[in-house]
Amino acid sequence: MTQKLKWIAKILALIIVLFGLPFYFGYGNPLPFINPDYSFHDNLWPTIFPLMFTGLVLGWKYQKLAGYLVTVPLSIGLIVSSTIKTGFPFHMLVPFFVGILYLFVAYTGY
Repeated sequence: MTQKLKWIAKILALIIVLFGLPFYFGYGNPLPFINPDYSFHDNLWPTIFPLMFTGLVLGWKYQKLAGYLVTVPLSIGLIVSSTIKTGFPFHMLVPFFVGILYLFVAYTGY
């Protein structure tokens, strides 16, 4: 069962990376805090995305490290987004779920 979860997490991570990286680089300027017109919230997500993408890729080999690299920044981003902005970024729950799967697989020992 855990082997199946491991492969589900890896395949979902690959899909997220292949789908998300073009959007990240197509954002214009993906470097945070370069544009002084951006608010804190606008700079928060370009800071989180490199950590998230790195964690999703590292999860193919190091599930525990990847789980933390995905879940911790996304948790911060989701909390800040839900408190500062009126909307909640539900689409970010998909990579968060993959990070949780990585942690589950890592701590079950498979």
